[in-house]
Amino acid sequence: MALQLIDAITDGTRRMLTRTGGLLLVLLFAQQLLLVTSLNTLLAAELPPEAADVIGLTIPVSGTVAGALLLGTSLFSGVYFVVLSRAFARPLPQLASFPTELYTRRMGRATLTMLVGGIVVFLAIMIGFAFLFLPGLFLAACFLFFIFAVGVEDRGVLGALKRSWSLSKGNRLRLAVIVVFSGISGSLIGAVPALFQLAGASAIGDLASVLLNSILFTFIYGITASAYLQLAEDDGDLGGPNVATATSPGTSPEV
Repeated sequence: MALQLIDAITDGTRRMLTRTGGLLLVLLFAQQLLLVTSLNTLLAAELPPEAADVIGLTIPVSGTVAGALLLGTSLFSGVYFVVLSRAFARPLPQLASFPTELYTRRMGRATLTMLVGGIVVFLAIMIGFAFLFLPGLFLAACFLFFIFAVGVEDRGVLGALKRSWSLSKGNRLRLAVIVVFSGISGSLIGAVPALFQLAGASAIGDLASVLLNSILFTFIYGITASAYLQLAEDDGDLGGPNVATATSPGTSPEV
């Protein structure tokens, strides 16, 4: 069955506007803010003092501490995408809650798989874009569901890549719309820091950019989760016994 893109956009918007969507937005904002500020602080420690005005938002720590924070924040992204995939890929009524199983069930293996597989996907897409634009776009559409195959279905790297490839088959043009929209929107937001820098307010520019990017990509992930659920349900396979744990109301404590 073909992906109903309008339905995915509508449902994804609803998912973003739930309690779960709000929590994921706050977590993404915090993660991205710490990533930007630690990177800026690391750069500031290596550049001459007169370059401080163009660096942007920093934090009052040494370059060594900033480097450690940058590494830790990058590693946390693996945890975040596991939680995001599990949290968003639940029936819409359940998104009013945030059970602890979303961030406790098999987190070590899933996080490692997410990080390793994420690097593989990123490199493959970047190589595709470097040689010709269309192969990169094609691969981005093919692997759009990778995080859900890992987080929701507990698959390994190769299994998640194959699963995403299979789910995207026959719907890659529609999925490419999501990829292109996120790319164009992200590029426009990427210009925000430069505009604020011209006005002598680099720190505000960084803050505005992080906020806008967090809103945009929480919205994109909500749409992608909805598309994943459509295609996985049509395929008749939500990944085996572990998915029931991730999507059932359960009785575990909530946040």
